[in-house]
Amino acid sequence: MLFAIEEVNNSTNILPGISLGYKIYDTCGSITRSIKVALALNNGNENLSLTSEAQCFRPVQVQAVIGETSSSPSTAVATVIGAFHIPMISHFATCACLSEKTKYPSFLRTVPSDYYQSRALAHLVKQFGWTWVGAVRTNDDYGNNGMATFTKTAEQLGICLEYSVSFFRTDPSDKIQKIIKTVKESTAKVIVAFLSHRDMEVLIHELSNHNLTGYQWVGSESWISDSQIAAMDKKHILDGAIGLSIPKAHVSGLKEFILDIKPLILSNNKLFTEFWEVLFRCKFKQAETTEIQKECTGYEDLTGVENSFTDMSLMPIFNNVYKGVYAVAHALHNILSCNKTCNSNVQLDPYTILQHIQKIHFKTKEEDEVYFNENGDPAAKYEIINWQPRDNGIVGFVTVGLYDASFPADKQLNLENKTIIWTHSSPQLPVSVCSEKCPPGTHKVLQKGKPVCCYDCITCAEGEMSNITDAVSCVKCPPESWPNVRRDACIKKESEFLSFEEIMGILITSAALFGTCLTAAVALIFFRHRKTPLVRANNSELSFLLLFALTLCFLCSLTFIGRPSEWSCMLRHTAFGITFVLCISCVLGKTMVVLIAFKATLPGRNVMKWFGPTQQRLSVVGFTLVQVIICILWLTISPPFPSENFKQFKDKIILECSLGSSVGFWSVLGYIGILALLCFIFAFLARKLPDNFNEAKFITFSMLIFCAVWIAFIPAYVSSPGKFSVAVEIFAILASSFGLLICIFIPKCYVMLLKPEKNTKKNMMGKRAPKSS
Repeated sequence: MLFAIEEVNNSTNILPGISLGYKIYDTCGSITRSIKVALALNNGNENLSLTSEAQCFRPVQVQAVIGETSSSPSTAVATVIGAFHIPMISHFATCACLSEKTKYPSFLRTVPSDYYQSRALAHLVKQFGWTWVGAVRTNDDYGNNGMATFTKTAEQLGICLEYSVSFFRTDPSDKIQKIIKTVKESTAKVIVAFLSHRDMEVLIHELSNHNLTGYQWVGSESWISDSQIAAMDKKHILDGAIGLSIPKAHVSGLKEFILDIKPLILSNNKLFTEFWEVLFRCKFKQAETTEIQKECTGYEDLTGVENSFTDMSLMPIFNNVYKGVYAVAHALHNILSCNKTCNSNVQLDPYTILQHIQKIHFKTKEEDEVYFNENGDPAAKYEIINWQPRDNGIVGFVTVGLYDASFPADKQLNLENKTIIWTHSSPQLPVSVCSEKCPPGTHKVLQKGKPVCCYDCITCAEGEMSNITDAVSCVKCPPESWPNVRRDACIKKESEFLSFEEIMGILITSAALFGTCLTAAVALIFFRHRKTPLVRANNSELSFLLLFALTLCFLCSLTFIGRPSEWSCMLRHTAFGITFVLCISCVLGKTMVVLIAFKATLPGRNVMKWFGPTQQRLSVVGFTLVQVIICILWLTISPPFPSENFKQFKDKIILECSLGSSVGFWSVLGYIGILALLCFIFAFLARKLPDNFNEAKFITFSMLIFCAVWIAFIPAYVSSPGKFSVAVEIFAILASSFGLLICIFIPKCYVMLLKPEKNTKKNMMGKRAPKSS
């Protein structure tokens, strides 16, 4: 304050020719002493001795008061002098209660109201996801009002307080021990401390005695940037603390002014003597005691001293005092109509000065804006401070964000992209919740007798759903909506189907393509050897038709892979049914040719004329046409369609093709089975017929494999879950196709490629060269 007054008195820009007078009272934070001084000021008298009972009267004119520091003494003084409209500008009294103009009409301040700080602290706690916290406050106007606003805002944000305790530094030790016990027994890992720095000193002493580490502290501006408290924290209990601080400030020339003690030396003031002796632990005059101390010279080097006096961390508070003095000076400047000179004939009165202070708006030499709103409060801006221990053991107060109440609500809190150190010097964000979040498919049920943050997660009943986290209730599941939500418990589920991307889909696709390529290779071999006896004797036309049908069988298996659609569901079953009938028809035709050809060689038999090439083609077309008609009826009456199976699995949705008409599906399979059985019977009857061209035994093996595969398919298909039922059907298609291809064609390819000497007409007729004698 002295620095600011001296600057004003030496300035030619503000109050030229006018000197501000001042009187400093030290109330030591005592409400009683504060009221006593305020009453002396109201009486128009200066109480020269606050301890003397004798009354000394000397008229004074008090135009404004700078102070008090704490909220409770400020409320007392503001109540006393408010009726007389004497302006009172506090630099550190933050209680929101002081903004009430009906009670404190002449109170103003250069520090933001705790209304904003308390709300900012609640939003800060919410920002980090802490919904279960403890609270400790100073038992005075500052702590009680600040915590009340914090609690109200916290409830609106869904934050619960496990406990909220208060104490004052003069309370008996038992009360503080109860607070320590409460903290120990709590489950909350985050503690919001709305404490004055003096009360925090008392608490950190007790916390250190009990070694209460592992808690994340959230602090108010009163202590969060206090270097003395950081120095007291020898056991690093407050490491990682985070909270709000008055923004950093710099008043040029202030540090040099504080360190310049020449005026005090020259003044011969007793206060200087006591201050100097304590500061340097020396004595100006040795007292007659046995204790010998070094003698003070009065010219010791102050710049090398590190203590609270030389610590400039309190510069933001000094800056608030500086602003308060200048606010009064600017108001007087306006009242006295100062330009190059001031009108000294203007009669000053506190009420006029108060009105002008409420309207002032100026910038300091550091470009800080100074003004007051209708409640006498300045703009609310805070820095977010994080305690980060250094290697040398000293705590660094690192700014990790800003809070500006003048911004829109969603932009007031702004965390910078900096690493925050938490409790135990950990980079990992601590968790402090009463109950974990309820996942989709469940809803919250409050625990009896506990705050709303404590709840159990209950699974939704059948036919109900909750598709959000922390749902308060479940709702009925609409059957037409939420295609990706299970309808019996209604939680979001993943869709499952046999896709080309998964390993099983890739293997099946590879097998189908391999079968297609192998069939094409066999067809190429047969084409190149089409004029050889082996191909001609085995009905080359039916062989090529059978190879074409097998190619379609391999390829139709691919229609079973991928997300089911309306077209794919209709195509996969009908294509499978028709191509397999075409295969069996060709095999049946080849079997009948073998059987009838042998019968035709018997005397008096001429049955081949009834089963020539034309009849063979017509039989294949006829057998296949029956299957086509069955498929057309199936697709017309009740075709397959894509559907979602919600019942088979509780955690996933099976996307599958519903059969539509089960009769149609089993008719298609049944018809294939009848033809396969008929083919097997004919081949079995012809298996021992003579001549090497007889392929009935190979057809018998192929039909045996075919029937075994499809007989095993039925129980496997019915019992397989989800996409595995589709895989079973594809396996049956591929296995039976490979069985036909390998059993019927591979032996012939072996002869054509590796045993060409057997590919002769004589060998086909079973005639051998006579043995030489």
